[in-house]
Amino acid sequence: MPTITLKTQVKAHPKLVFDLSRSIDLHKISTSKTKEEAIAGRTSGLIELDETVTWRATHLGIRQKLTSKITEYDFPHSFADEMVKGAFKRFKHSHTFEETHEGTIVTDIFDYDSPFGLLGKIVDALFLERYMTRFLEERNNVIKQFAESERWKEVPGMREEEFYGCL
Repeated sequence: MPTITLKTQVKAHPKLVFDLSRSIDLHKISTSKTKEEAIAGRTSGLIELDETVTWRATHLGIRQKLTSKITEYDFPHSFADEMVKGAFKRFKHSHTFEETHEGTIVTDIFDYDSPFGLLGKIVDALFLERYMTRFLEERNNVIKQFAESERWKEVPGMREEEFYGCL
């Protein structure tokens, strides 16, 4: 049962970072290397509590589908998504947003079980945990780049600028 914990400092208001983190459109941008495409459920805009999204992507050379659901939602403090169907045995990805004098500290906790029992544990030890850590870091870097610049305005579904406040 690996758990990946990442902390990312973003120089932007938590409301903005929260919305960017749940944007289907920004997720597509941040995962362009794996060609992620939202094909069912919420396919654009900001995903909400109890909504699902099904992604089609190529990970580790394998084309696959994954459906996740927003199971927890406390704007702008935290939300969680959990796998409903996909390659993992299970996963829960919790996102928290803590306001600081310098912006927001984003904490990601990705808790998962690989399929295939002992073989899955070996795959985790050999490469899957590192792969998932890099995947999440790259995604957070894109969120940070968009939040710390005016590029967030390019993302469909984002709210009016005044709503996000300033620090």
